[in-house]
Amino acid sequence: MQTLSRRVLLAAAPVTIALSSRIARAAPRPRLRIGVLNDESGPYRDLTGMTSVACARQAVQDFGDHGFDVDILYADHQNKPDVGASIARQWIDNDGVDVIADVPTSSVALAVSQVCREKDKLHLNASATAVALTGKQCNANTIVWSFDTYMMAVSSGGAMVRAGGKTWFFITADYAFGHSLEDQTSNVVRAAGGKVLGSVRYPFPDTTDFSSFISQAMSSGANVLGLANAGADSVNCMKQAHEFGLRKSGMRLAPMLSFITDIHALGLDVAQGITLTESFYWNLNDRTRAFAKRLQPKMGNFMPNQAQASAYSSVLHYLKVAAAMGPAEAKRSGAATVARMKAMPTDDDAFGPGKIRIDGRGLFPAYLFRVKTPAESRGEWDLYDLVATTPADQTAVPLSESACPLVKA
Repeated sequence: MQTLSRRVLLAAAPVTIALSSRIARAAPRPRLRIGVLNDESGPYRDLTGMTSVACARQAVQDFGDHGFDVDILYADHQNKPDVGASIARQWIDNDGVDVIADVPTSSVALAVSQVCREKDKLHLNASATAVALTGKQCNANTIVWSFDTYMMAVSSGGAMVRAGGKTWFFITADYAFGHSLEDQTSNVVRAAGGKVLGSVRYPFPDTTDFSSFISQAMSSGANVLGLANAGADSVNCMKQAHEFGLRKSGMRLAPMLSFITDIHALGLDVAQGITLTESFYWNLNDRTRAFAKRLQPKMGNFMPNQAQASAYSSVLHYLKVAAAMGPAEAKRSGAATVARMKAMPTDDDAFGPGKIRIDGRGLFPAYLFRVKTPAESRGEWDLYDLVATTPADQTAVPLSESACPLVKA
């Protein structure tokens, strides 16, 4: 197993949010510990990173004082499953962590999910998307909050096929998430009578030059280039496709997992007209705007995306359940606490009302957006127009088709 670097271990230092005064007490207050484990330095750092940590802290602040304290720890898993699993074990065995939250990169999330199952702790996943997390490899200790590759395929992929995008070529990150996103989207395309003409898989996370893959796509005869990747990889693909004149050539661009942070990085001159799906948008309604406003002092001129909002929402729901159970009982068994989280309806400013299914998948609406033109935008983060909404009960793999052992049981 890889030795953890000093940088990773330093990043794992705890940050405590005290929910009470510092008045001395005869007995210490109960304490819950939440570890936010994500990408702080690689291609997903802008999708999760310190903004997800800020969102977890905001959840603790919004929760208020319920008679126990909450510590927030954080660390960089470097998009490596062995590093992620090692940090998870260290946190649980040595640092008394009760919950591991966020965890982008599906290969890392799958490894951490198994650690939490073995140790009977909670895995609140906010940003990994492989359907295996709530499918074949689901367990009673893991929740996937608001989106996955099935949702992206149904919403973004389905819309593209209905708009005439019948022949596809994929550029795919060569690991669990990329494979899942390509597979799920291909299923939607073929079910609608379309065809997949080809694909290319690239090494993750070590690829920055996608020019040869884009050239291959443009010569494939497909009329849609599907990007089965995310983060900096997706941004680089879209930039390079723009430089190659892909859309001017008549080929459509379909980034299957993009975030508002990606669009902001690209700029509207490049991104205008692209359609994409998110489960959260800061400017969707009064409640989402209120959430974003509370978060601003911690983030500066930055708006959260669906993954970061999911870190907030999942941590807040956990704290509500822990208060209802009592902190000692919530610490006793991760699986028992997850069961209570599934039983209690969710509700917060980021996502509104929702629920968690038996397989651990949170159910919330999916929103198909069109990226605005520069002339349409009224501000730096005014980037989306809402095109369509997929109801919450249609955003996840139907339970009748689920491979999750919890469903089969």
